[in-house]
Parts: sequence; C-alpha cells; structure tokens
Amino acid sequence: MILVTGAAGFIGSVMIWQLNNRGIDSIVGVDRFHAGDKWKNLRKRRFFDWVDREMLFDWLRVHGSAIDAVVHLGACTDTTERDVDYVIQTNYEYSKELWRFCVERQLPLLYASSAATYGAGELGYGDDESLIHELKSLNPYGWSKQIFDRWVLWQAQRPPTWYGFKFFNVYGPNEYHKDHMASIIYHTYHQAKQKGTIRLFKSHRKDYRHGEQKRDFVYVKDVVDIMDFFLKNDAPSGIYNIGTGAARSFNDIAGAVFTALDRPVNLEYFNMPDNLRKQYQYFTEARIEKLRNAGFAGSIYDIETGVGDYVKNHLGTDDPHL
Repeated sequence: MILVTGAAGFIGSVMIWQLNNRGIDSIVGVDRFHAGDKWKNLRKRRFFDWVDREMLFDWLRVHGSAIDAVVHLGACTDTTERDVDYVIQTNYEYSKELWRFCVERQLPLLYASSAATYGAGELGYGDDESLIHELKSLNPYGWSKQIFDRWVLWQAQRPPTWYGFKFFNVYGPNEYHKDHMASIIYHTYHQAKQKGTIRLFKSHRKDYRHGEQKRDFVYVKDVVDIMDFFLKNDAPSGIYNIGTGAARSFNDIAGAVFTALDRPVNLEYFNMPDNLRKQYQYFTEARIEKLRNAGFAGSIYDIETGVGDYVKNHLGTDDPHL
C-alpha cells in the first residue's frame, strides 16, 4: 500500500494517475478538499482509502502496518503566505512526523522539497547537499522546505531509502484549483484565449529585458515519472533537483502558448507589484546531473512539447483533468 499525502492537489493527484497507469490502485490518499472543484482531480482515479490530513497519524497508529511506502506531497505551497506559524506547522512539523513514522516502520519516503529553497540563486542551483545549510530562501514557504531539508540531513536514524525533491516551476493538468498559484502557462492560456493578448511582468533589473526573466519550467508528467523512477528503483538516497536543466524565458512560454492555440503572438508588459519585487526570482535552472547519475535516463519535455500537450490535450478539452 502506498500512502500519498497532498493526494487531491496538483502533483499528488497526478502521482496517483501515474501509479494507476502502471496498474497500482492500492493507494491511501491523504488531503483535504475544502470548497471548490479540487475533488475533480481524483474523479477518474482509483485508490483504496481516503484519510483527512488532520486524522492521518491517528489512522497510522491503527493501520500503519499496511503501508509499504510514503509519498509526501502535502504542503502549504503559497509563496505569498505570511502566517509563518501555519507554514511551519504544515510543512515542517507534519513532515517530521512522517519521517519518524518511516524510520520506525523502515519504509521508503519520498517528499517534496522546493527550488524556492535556492532563494535568489546566489549559490547556484546545484543539488549538492553540502551547500544546503547555506541557502537563503526569499519567503516563508521556501524557508519551511529549507529547514526540513536541513533537519533531514542531521538525522542519524533514517528510512531505508529517502528522497527529497526540489521541484522547479511545475505546470500541467490538475493545477486548476490553485488560483493565483497556478502556473503562468495556465494563466496565459486563458488570457490568450479570451483576450488575444498575454500580459507579462516588466523587468525591474537593467540586466533583463521585459519578459526575458527565465525559469526552469518542468511538465508535471515528467515530475511524476521521475518520482516513480525512485519509487521503483534502489537509487542512492538524497535530495534531488527535478527540472529540465534548461531555463526558458516568459516570452518563450507566451510564444509556446500562442503556437499551441495557432494564434499570432501579442504581448503586453506591466509593472510587477511592489510586494513581489524583493522575493522575485529572475533566473532559475536546475542542475540535473545528480538525477541522471542516479540512473534516470528518461526524456524530459521541452517547453514547446510540454505546453503543446497541456494546451491541446487538456486545457482545450471538455474535461482537462487527468
């Protein structure tokens, strides 16, 4: 039985899609739905049981012996959240409890870290664990992920295999409930479709032209494929980047969306809100040599292919969910 936290969320629900695709439905999903359409992420998925996230550790005390592996993707992922106590309780303390459960039961643990731990990128974007203690996040979300990574590396008692994944800018189907935290691909698709124009932030640095800020945008189907590789294989435990290894500009993203819609490129630039300027990353690019050296040899979607698949096979359909 595989326990998946954050199971109704973006990456969690797609991870269940990945597992279902290889015939696995002995899954326990853990999450909360709240109001809205988040439940639709699981409407076509198969799983054995469902547990409210607040009840998980009570449930594990009774049923923990049935679990074979833990995929921990549940978190507060809002980079603008300012209730630090809430973020720490949700992202740090909860994760420590799951770590201890996996140590006690000697179960594999896969958990979500974040590229937000890299801050402004002063030390680059390599997943060298010797540098993790020196990283400086730009917001409480990134910091909560950072201190859990540090805590993990200090532990003498560990699960038999464990993997922390630093996700870069993930986009793709099932992110629809994320509102302002959904990817730029999701938002620009709707702008282009409804208004024929895509609006992007102006650059407020002289070394970047408008729209030439760059991120490592990684398709969610690749993310779950990589995590599934670690679930299936006895790769070295550690903290790994999950990205494409190639930064692309927001102008490139907009161009790919217009191409997928078969429409001419039409861009506008507007000022970035003041509250975002101090925590805005102008460049991210995953170093993925460690991932490749661990044995993952699969292909990874580039922007044109990933955005094309997302727009044509999901966003542009009557049922965009996986």
